[in-house]
Amino acid sequence: MPRYIAFLRGINVANRRVTMVRLRELFAELGLPGVRTYIQTGNVFFDSEEDRGELRARIEDHLGSALGFPVPALLRTVEEVAVVLALDPFAGREITDTMRCAVTFTSEPWPVGVELPMTTARGDLEVVAATAGEVFTIWHLVGGRPPSSDLPKGLFTGPVTTRMFGTTAKILAAARA
Repeated sequence: MPRYIAFLRGINVANRRVTMVRLRELFAELGLPGVRTYIQTGNVFFDSEEDRGELRARIEDHLGSALGFPVPALLRTVEEVAVVLALDPFAGREITDTMRCAVTFTSEPWPVGVELPMTTARGDLEVVAATAGEVFTIWHLVGGRPPSSDLPKGLFTGPVTTRMFGTTAKILAAARA
C-alpha cells in the first residue's frame, strides 16, 4: 500500500493553531492507517490505496469542516518525494548564509512558456527549476528575513505549499522510518 505524505498549507500560521495530536486524530477519523506527523508545519504520513484526487478531496473537506478554515493538502507518495529530492537543482550552486533553498509543492504544473531560471523584480526570490508538481526556489534573505516578493500573479491556479529543501529531506526520512 502506498505511503503518502500530506503537505498541508496554513497549519500553525497566524491564528490557525492545530496540535499534531489533533491532526493525527482528524486523519485517523478518515480511516487512514499508519497516521503519523512530523514537526508542527502540517506534514502527515499515512497509507492509502484510494484514488489520489478523491483522497485529497476527502482530506480537505474533513479538515475544513473540523477546523473551520480551508486546509489545502498536497499529496505525494514517499517515492515521489524521493525523486524530487534526487533532482536537487541546487547542487553545484554556492549557497551562502543569506540564502535558503525551498521546494514548493503545487497542485498544477508550472505554466508552459514561462522560462527558467527567473528572478523576481526585487531579486530576493529566484526560481531555479520546476517539475510537473514542484517549483524549486532560492530565497535571498534581506536582514535575516525571507523574501518579501512573491512569484508573479497567475503562475499558479491551485493551492501550493512550501518547505525548505533540507526539511523536505528530513520529512522523507521520517516518513520512511
